[in-house]
Amino acid sequence: MPWNKKDYPDSMKNLDPEVREKAIEIANALLRDDKDEGRAIAIATAQARKAINGDDSDRPTFEVKAREEEWTLRKSGGERAIFVEETKEKLLDKAKPYVNDHNGILEIYQEDGSLDDTLYD
Repeated sequence: MPWNKKDYPDSMKNLDPEVREKAIEIANALLRDDKDEGRAIAIATAQARKAINGDDSDRPTFEVKAREEEWTLRKSGGERAIFVEETKEKLLDKAKPYVNDHNGILEIYQEDGSLDDTLYD
């Protein structure tokens, strides 16, 4: 399904308008090339950010990690948790918009501490 300026994925709603417009353009091209919709959105968002904002070296990195009986979102290298939730899923519901709003990179870890996924890079 092709997207436009008024109808686009929810995950793009917090992007700067210029980045969102470019991401929509890239995502539509990826869909035409038979990419999976979810993957097309992730790739398009990352590529649009690079195209509009340039180098990622100054973007903050945030981490979703397990801590005892809970999950936390922290800025990489930070001591204090930004959000704390009982489940990883609940935390990701809060973390994704927050990281998007801060034009950050989100590293998601498994319970055993190994890196599971990186979003928005």
